[in-house]
Amino acid sequence: MTLPAQNLLAEEASPYLQQHSDNPVHWRGWSPAALAEARELGRPILLSIGYAACHWCHVMAHESFENDAVAAVMNRLFINIKVDREERPDIDQIYMAALHAMGEQGGWPLTMFLTPEGKPFWGGTYFPREARYGRPGFIQVMEAVDKAWREKQESLGQSADGLTSHVEARLAGSHGKAVLDRDTLSDLAGRIDGMIDRDLGGLRGAPKFPNAPFMQTLWLSWLRDGVASHRDAVLLSLEKMLAGGIYDHIGGGLSRYSTDAEWLVPHFEKMLYDNAQLLRMCNWAFAATGNNLFRIRIEETAAWLLREMLVDGGGFAASLDADSDGEEGLFYTWNRDEVEAVLGDDSALFFKYFGLASPHGWEG
Repeated sequence: MTLPAQNLLAEEASPYLQQHSDNPVHWRGWSPAALAEARELGRPILLSIGYAACHWCHVMAHESFENDAVAAVMNRLFINIKVDREERPDIDQIYMAALHAMGEQGGWPLTMFLTPEGKPFWGGTYFPREARYGRPGFIQVMEAVDKAWREKQESLGQSADGLTSHVEARLAGSHGKAVLDRDTLSDLAGRIDGMIDRDLGGLRGAPKFPNAPFMQTLWLSWLRDGVASHRDAVLLSLEKMLAGGIYDHIGGGLSRYSTDAEWLVPHFEKMLYDNAQLLRMCNWAFAATGNNLFRIRIEETAAWLLREMLVDGGGFAASLDADSDGEEGLFYTWNRDEVEAVLGDDSALFFKYFGLASPHGWEG
């Protein structure tokens, strides 16, 4: 049965999906009915996956999904399905794995093109409305996908079958009992240690993520095998990020990543899972060192979680948006005049201490 030719997201429970309920796109939530519609019409699926705090999800929404001309192309060529990755992490995991298997870098928004049966055959992340950033424009992308589907449907279907089998095998894993033996842990920790930035902490290069699973692996390696360099890599990384701009020195809490290699310029969204893991790592670090920096950041971050992230019913919000009034980082930033009005003659020292002598951009 064909669904109504209109946006159906107002019926969804997810706040993220409801943010898109006024789009001119004929969005459907992920459902048996939406998949059946694609099969009945023989039309490929455009799957867009994001989450409420995602800056580039907002950018693509404003540029493309709110645009009548873009929406007209989407509605004409595809069955359009929107997914909240915080509501359906299982769907996100499957199609993100497919994108990685194509050799593409992952991220959100995740934009995937599927056969009417839901099998992925091409995809990407953010696409601008007009070609820029070295990326093609979104209408150009959709028209190219449509042309390929019409002219090479059989070969695309075969590729989608192969890709689906690969993803299924990768995600199936082993059903035996998971055992992390000493040699496996030592080898993994050694590989991670080889990627550590010895001056700035974290992994070398930019952007820089807290990467708690890697840090935890190094810490466990130190506890089990006594490899002091692994402990030191974790402590250096924590100290640098907790003293850097990725950490909110006023409100508490860690941003998702820094756009530079120095932990200075944050990508401002805050994720619950990052900060939960931060609390655990800081707890371990404080117990091992007695360094009050870790204790202070534990107290500040716990206070932020209770003050800003606790919701009715006793749960916690999954994330905090990077944008305010449509501008990334607006809530967290000040211009020079605002700082000087508050600090007066002390402002020069403030700018020097925090590395704010020149303006920074943070489109990340």
